[in-house]
Amino acid sequence: MSGGTERSFSVDNARNIGLCRLCGAPLEHTFVDLGMSPPCESFVPAAAVNNMEPYYPLHAFVCSECFLVQLGEYVAPEEIFEEYAYFSSYSDSWVAHAKRYCQLATERLSLDRDSFVVEIASNDGYLLQHFLEKDIPILGIEPAINVAKVAVEKGIPTLTDFFGKALAKQMVAEGRQADLIIGNNVLAQVPDLNDFVAGMKVLLKPSGAITLEFPHIARLIEENQFDTIYHEHFSYFSLLTIEKMAERHGLKVFDVEELPTHGGSLRVYLTHAANAIRREPRVDALLERERECKLDRVETYTAFAAAVRQTKRNLLSFLIRLKEMRKSICAYGAPGKGNTLLNYCGIGTDFIDFAVDRNPYKHGRFTPGMHIPIKPVSEIERTKPDYILILPWNLKNEIVSQMKGIGEWGGKFVVPIPDVSVIDPKELGQ
Repeated sequence: MSGGTERSFSVDNARNIGLCRLCGAPLEHTFVDLGMSPPCESFVPAAAVNNMEPYYPLHAFVCSECFLVQLGEYVAPEEIFEEYAYFSSYSDSWVAHAKRYCQLATERLSLDRDSFVVEIASNDGYLLQHFLEKDIPILGIEPAINVAKVAVEKGIPTLTDFFGKALAKQMVAEGRQADLIIGNNVLAQVPDLNDFVAGMKVLLKPSGAITLEFPHIARLIEENQFDTIYHEHFSYFSLLTIEKMAERHGLKVFDVEELPTHGGSLRVYLTHAANAIRREPRVDALLERERECKLDRVETYTAFAAAVRQTKRNLLSFLIRLKEMRKSICAYGAPGKGNTLLNYCGIGTDFIDFAVDRNPYKHGRFTPGMHIPIKPVSEIERTKPDYILILPWNLKNEIVSQMKGIGEWGGKFVVPIPDVSVIDPKELGQ
């Protein structure tokens, strides 16, 4: 870690909130309180539907010193990832995004057969498979056994473990240092941020690069994306916070890209502080924009809760009107964000008849908390609902394109975030 007057603290002290998990400052300011909710990926088997479920607070705080938005660690990562329900390959657009990234990274970093690429939280191999095609040596690190098994079946070497400084030291001792470390949508899922980032620094070659993708807190606030807050996402980042995090560990940000994925994400490029690589002008340009948006002021964060409560009221009013008109409603997708929305708003089978999902793992199970039955996508064609509530709203273009046939019986799509909107596929056709 870099020197200075940083606090020394244990992650145990910050586990159930109290101290910032990055800088150790006291957490005194609420970002948003979404009440009590079950873990969002704990889909309920039919045989357990009458059993009691664990509920934990979804109360996010903001640090007044480093501006990290964060939840307490009420659910251990080992519990979340023991049997994980999310398989990246079921989103065509996400796989295409990963393929474009691999091509870009190969060219920009001059990766070849002598390079070594490590992806942390490599899921089912959705990304590394594209490096495999280029004969670039790879390793996935994925804690979820059921998901890692799928990657191994694709021929992708995968280590089933949680990443941190100890594992990084072990890999280096074995002669394995990385030219590129990839972390897509994993940083938010790490309760001990300092151990994780310290591990990346250990694993990275002196001239290597780290790329991290994560939802941008600026977009979360601006577009009211409260449903992206759930127990497995411990932290939410601005570039201002990422820069503070990098400095603590002898790393530096040398580039950043703004991406449309997950409702608006950042891809940041990190390397060792001693690396002479040029810092791209867009890093400082984005930092300045964040300051203009007052992301360096705690008041910006504490004002968020009022907008969330208004969105809840608007969505419930809309659904009540539909049910009073005797309209049938189903949900498309059963993502983590969808379960936050359903539980916070209290939307169960009194509103939603069923949900569909492309992931067969979820079929025959029920959504956590609200217990909405999850069925194959073909159920929509069979039952012909009047409205389809798109829960993975970040994939709405992909879903509307795939399901535009619902217009044949007058079906319409409902998108709940940033506020309720209706998409009529017949109008799109015109």
